[in-house]
Amino acid sequence: MISGFVTDLHAIVRIIFLLPNGSRFPIEFVLDTGFTGDLCLPEEAVKLIGIPFLYNLPARLADNSSRLLPLYKANVLWNDKERIAHVLATGERPLLGTGMLASHELIIQFAEGGLVTIDTMQG
Repeated sequence: MISGFVTDLHAIVRIIFLLPNGSRFPIEFVLDTGFTGDLCLPEEAVKLIGIPFLYNLPARLADNSSRLLPLYKANVLWNDKERIAHVLATGERPLLGTGMLASHELIIQFAEGGLVTIDTMQG
């Protein structure tokens, strides 16, 4: 189970990146159910952690504009298991999208300090 908290009406969870050099790098992400990809990180953060570039992905943004966004591949710790996540280098804050939530249950207590839990669906 992944757990987090609510602050300023943002559901936040910490994801641990498993870096190519063997180290671990935790980053706090805001859950964004309007984003259907895996993860978004600001370009500076992507460069800092040094994950490998895949290709430029055509994307339609929330303002209905289109552009090419750099897509990277990362190994992350997800429910205590290693998982590959695709990371778009864009925006000003780390976002966790619904691509990471497939086959999972998300529970958010929307109050300051409320709990956020993401767990594998049973059944």
